[in-house]
Amino acid sequence: MSSGAKRVALLVSILGSGVVFLDSTIVNVALPAIRSSLHGALSDEQWVVEAYLLTLSSLLLIGGSLGDLVGRRRVFAIGLTGFGAFSLVCAVAPSTDVLIGARAVQGVAGALLVPSSLALLIDVFEENERAAAIGSWTAWTGIVTVIGPLGGGALVQLASWRWIFAVNLLPVAITLMLLRRLPSDTRSPGHVDVTGAVLCALGLGGPVFALIEQPQYGWGDVRVAVPLVAGLVMLAAFLAWERRSPQPMMPLQLFAVRNFAVGNLTTLALYGGLSAAIFFLVLFIQQVGGYTPIEAGLALLPITLMIFGLSRRFGSLADRLGPRLFMAGGPLVAGVGLLLLIRTGPGADYATTILPGVLVFGLGMAATIAPLTATVLGSVDSRRSGLASGVNNAVARVAGLIAIAALGAVVSGSFQSRLDGDLGGRPLTGQARAAVAVARHRPLVINVSGVPPAARPAVHAALVEASVHAFRIGIAIAAMLAIAGGLVALVGIVNPQRAVRCADCPGGALAGSSADGAQRVPATVRVARETDMPVRSPG
Repeated sequence: MSSGAKRVALLVSILGSGVVFLDSTIVNVALPAIRSSLHGALSDEQWVVEAYLLTLSSLLLIGGSLGDLVGRRRVFAIGLTGFGAFSLVCAVAPSTDVLIGARAVQGVAGALLVPSSLALLIDVFEENERAAAIGSWTAWTGIVTVIGPLGGGALVQLASWRWIFAVNLLPVAITLMLLRRLPSDTRSPGHVDVTGAVLCALGLGGPVFALIEQPQYGWGDVRVAVPLVAGLVMLAAFLAWERRSPQPMMPLQLFAVRNFAVGNLTTLALYGGLSAAIFFLVLFIQQVGGYTPIEAGLALLPITLMIFGLSRRFGSLADRLGPRLFMAGGPLVAGVGLLLLIRTGPGADYATTILPGVLVFGLGMAATIAPLTATVLGSVDSRRSGLASGVNNAVARVAGLIAIAALGAVVSGSFQSRLDGDLGGRPLTGQARAAVAVARHRPLVINVSGVPPAARPAVHAALVEASVHAFRIGIAIAAMLAIAGGLVALVGIVNPQRAVRCADCPGGALAGSSADGAQRVPATVRVARETDMPVRSPG
């Protein structure tokens, strides 16, 4: 393959997957503006994030299989076109329902894009060149992750939240044009576990729907109880199907390996805490703390800078000392950082209140990510590293999906309980009580425009107090999740016998893959054909 084709493949891979990673980080900062513009509630803000995560995490593992079966370039082009088209739908969405639906389709397209982007590199680069190519890919996705919140905040503040979706159209168009310059597709015989993907999506979607809608309808309402029960049944059916399927999208026997199971359990807890903490921190500092979108983006920037600046150094230390120490200590430090954020309140000074927690949290994440990824990859035979990487990335996204939904229910319940307690005995007019009844379903929002002037000071104070109370409970639970991940690793992880260099996994699940996982895919394909084991490109 010519050097020109290799450069084009690398650029296509970076641009294609970059829009997916950008979209994952840029939206959080825009949520308050979206809620205000489309007159939504906390549940709508959750769904804007959760609809995307639900389809992305459910279908991520079959994206690579589709590429193998019908052609990686073709699947990449379909995913890219779909992502661009529904980015435009998001940009012009007239209501939260349309926006949420478009976000769900974006997630489907993203699930096709990310595995195929790495597969394109594997097709074009020789085996001895792949580590450098994957390193460049990881570095640029890291840069996208850094600029996402800040760039999103600038677009929201200087233009409109709609531009965070419209901005995707340019890189999508450029990538589609460059894609034509790559060689034609190669296909491999294989199988797509459609049944498993559908059961997974329904199994995750039911409980997530119930958790998000429960604060409005209550656990006893059929609109909550039926999706919850049906989703749990579907999850059980998914596990049963994967256990007996000859070609499952997620081979459950991998979880019989101690380090693989413990590593993914640590991932579930740590990334759940990370996702929920970022989600609620961004909402709180804007809607209650009065931060602008740009200030909110800047507030989180140290976390990303520390992760991508220090992960490789911690990875090198873990290569010498073993990953167990870092997998246990890193989440504990991250949890302490989140506990420091409990001090955050309305008008909190960034330098003295928020920054210390952000720095400690970022340090803990930086110490964990590379050793965690390397341990998961090192726990399985080298020929299954690509599959192990894909499962670990899917687990990280499922963690965020579940944590945001579950903590949203806790935050909403805490907000409503505190608000009722503070205002229950106050003599309010009928108009004021009607406004408070509406406000009960908008946690972390302190707007009192519908309240009569005489009652506004008391209602505003109660809304602020309830928001602070609910936020602190949510952050405390997120901290406990991170700490639990560290304790699980401390008890369960053993330093692996097969060495996967931690320094080669600096981005971990945040960047989508590792050099080791990518390098091993061709061998995985060969073994899969010999043993009927399905292969998933890392994503």
